[in-house]
This record gives sequence, structure tokens and C-alpha cells, in this order.
Amino acid sequence: MSESKSMILGATGKTLTADEIAFYRDERPWGFILFARNIGEPSQVSDLVASMRESVGRPDAPVFIDQEGGRVQRMRPPLAANYPTARELGRVFARDPALGVRAAWLMSRLHAMDLRRYGITADCLPVLDVPISGAHDVIGDRAYAHDPQTVIALGQAASDGLMAGGVLPVMKHIPGHGRAFADSHKALPEVTASLEELRTHDFVPFKALADLPMAMTAHIVFHAVDPERPATTSGKVVRDIIRGEIGFDGLLMSDDVSMHALSGDFSERAEAILAAGCDLVLHCHGIMPEMQAVAEKAPELSGKSLERANRALACLNPGDDTEELAARAEFEECFAAVA
Repeated sequence: MSESKSMILGATGKTLTADEIAFYRDERPWGFILFARNIGEPSQVSDLVASMRESVGRPDAPVFIDQEGGRVQRMRPPLAANYPTARELGRVFARDPALGVRAAWLMSRLHAMDLRRYGITADCLPVLDVPISGAHDVIGDRAYAHDPQTVIALGQAASDGLMAGGVLPVMKHIPGHGRAFADSHKALPEVTASLEELRTHDFVPFKALADLPMAMTAHIVFHAVDPERPATTSGKVVRDIIRGEIGFDGLLMSDDVSMHALSGDFSERAEAILAAGCDLVLHCHGIMPEMQAVAEKAPELSGKSLERANRALACLNPGDDTEELAARAEFEECFAAVA
């Protein structure tokens, strides 16, 4: 058995409240996630991360963040540079594939340097979704390209760059968010493409990178697989597609349980996520009654899920920031070379 429960939780502000500290101590989430509301001064971020780990008594408790570049980047100057979008990396790749791969690796290596200095050990990157024409722009320029092979090349480079710097990648949104015509933060997207279309387009990058340690689900209904439930709460999608066809046997977390694509109260949502075969429930907003409802349904992390969690943490290395200036200069040169 684990000392942790099968959930990742957020916090409301830049320091933990007494209620949050007591709740985390008693309920023992496996990890935490940070958002822009949690980010202030450098010492404050480091102190917040340390206090999260102290609250659960685990110095290795993973702390996640969405640090993609472009519009999805929780840490900004002066804590971290403003980075380009995935689409801009894709444009470099289109002009010069080797240079594009190098740029994607360098950007993630720089993300790792930015994050590790504050104790953050997991980045919800790479985005492996492959958009189709007319899809909702919730993915948009967060995607590397509209073809799976470019997404594979840049997604692999981005993952390698993070891991080289001691930060764990989380590929998202498995098995693919690129066909969504709605924003799953606000509504439930439904995809009517055939299974063959999905196999030859949407699933391809995830299958190619199935050996990555962690993945985040898509809150999307795939009618060809399960017309009743979104992937996150569909045992059929998790079992037959994510674990089966795609072959992903890493740690599987839900996208945010608070998103409006999911139905039911928070207890029902958490129960459905775990019953479908996800290893962890992700709750991002730090709202106490919601976290309490999730915690009621989240069991101890055990069995195969615990094995996956331990395997993911074993991928961490200490990182090394000695080449930071050279990496930043080379990264800028990649874009200048194709300007």
C-alpha cells in the first residue's frame, strides 16, 4: 500500500491556508498542481512547493504545472521567459526538420531549468493532439502541427528535453483532443469520426510515445468507441484504446475533474474516473468542498497504479543548469535561422 491517495490537488493562493495544510496532511494527495494564481515572487514559489510537500510528509511528492509556452504558461517573467507556441516550433520544423527538433528539445530543456529551481518536477507537456480543420481553438496553436508525424517528432523532442532537465513530461490529451468542436472546459465535445480515422490520425502520436511515464486524458466522447461516456470516465476507452491499442502503461491521470464536460457531482465524477481505470483524479482549483468530495472517493494508491506512480518518479534525475545561457542563445538562433 501507498502513503498517498489517488489524486492530485491544487491550492487557492500563494501560501497554504491552515485548512489546506490540515486537509492535505489528513487526505495525503499523491501530488499537487500549480496555476498562475499560485505564482508570485521566486522565494514564495519555492516556499509554497516546499510547504505542499511538507504537508504530506513526502519530499518526493510531485508538483505539476502547465508550462507549454504561448497562452498556456503559468510562470511568466521574471520567473520564466515568455516562450513561443507549439505551432511556432512546428513552423521551424516545416522549414528545417532537424532545427525544429532541436528547438523543441531546447525549449523543454529551458522549461526544466525554469521549473526545477522552484522545486517543480512535472510539466503537462507535450500536447500530442492533432487538430483538424475547423476544430475549436482550445487546442489551436498549442498543437505542433496538423499532421501526426510532425507532432511525433516534436513531442518526442519536447519530452526528451524535459527529462534531460529532471522534469517529468505528461502527454496530453490522450487519446486525442484535436477533433473537438467544443471547449471541454465549458461543454462536452463529441467526436463522430470512424475508428479507422482515429487510428490513422488522432491516436498515432500517443501510440508512438506510449513509453512516456505519464499521460492526461481527454474529456471527449468518441462515438466509435463509447457513445455514452467521455474518454476520462469510459472503461472501454481506457481499457481498449489507451491501454490496448495505444499501448500506454504509464501513470494515467484525468484532466481537471472540475471541467464542465463531466457530469454529476464531484464524488460521482471522481468515482467514475477511477472506475474507468484512470490511476489519478486531478482537481485543480483548490476549492475545499470539491476537494473533500474527491478525497472521499479516492482510495489509497496501490497495486498497478502504485507501480506506475513509482515507475514515473524513478525517471527523475537531478537536472543540471550549468549550460543555461548557452541553451537560451542556441534556442534563439533556431528561430533566427528560419526567419
